[in-house]
Amino acid sequence: MKLLHIDSSVLGPHSVSRQVSAAIVDRLKQATPSLEIVYRDLTETPFAHLSGAHLAAAQGAPAPAELGPDLAASAAALEEFLAADIVVIGAPMYNFTIPSQLKAWIDRIAVRGKTFSYGANGPQGLAGGKRVILAISRGGYYGAGSPAAALEHLETYLRSVFGFIGIDPEFISADGIQVGPEHREKAIAGALQAAANLRAA
Repeated sequence: MKLLHIDSSVLGPHSVSRQVSAAIVDRLKQATPSLEIVYRDLTETPFAHLSGAHLAAAQGAPAPAELGPDLAASAAALEEFLAADIVVIGAPMYNFTIPSQLKAWIDRIAVRGKTFSYGANGPQGLAGGKRVILAISRGGYYGAGSPAAALEHLETYLRSVFGFIGIDPEFISADGIQVGPEHREKAIAGALQAAANLRAA
């Protein structure tokens, strides 16, 4: 069994999403000691954002020499994702959506012919069978019916993009971490407990 662990917060040791994603991985490692873990920190080794040259290369056009290392890194990231049985992602909310570093990684794994295809009946996800668990953190409260619900583009985006490639992701969330110290403490404790209670397989 292979597990791919992704973190995307820029806050290092102060990050709630990193703390929760690590707890999820610990829980799964305890349940399956033989689990092979690959870790990728998207803030330490970020991908470039997509350019016209990237898209042209994807269509078969010759790639400029300076793009070679990034294309090789993109191929490696896609292979890491395809090889993983379980993917754990730490994803904080920045300005109501995902960090740009995480978006750049998703652009590397949402690849036509690899993780999705188009056919007579529309798009079809090709990456089904993986377990994807997302540790998300949000400064406020964005649940259904809340005043800020319309601003929530973190969980909704991640649920949509992974659904598009054939995966029904699981979420563990820490909400309200910027509301106040008590809210932060309660949110972290609840998320860590949910990680500890996570089903093993």
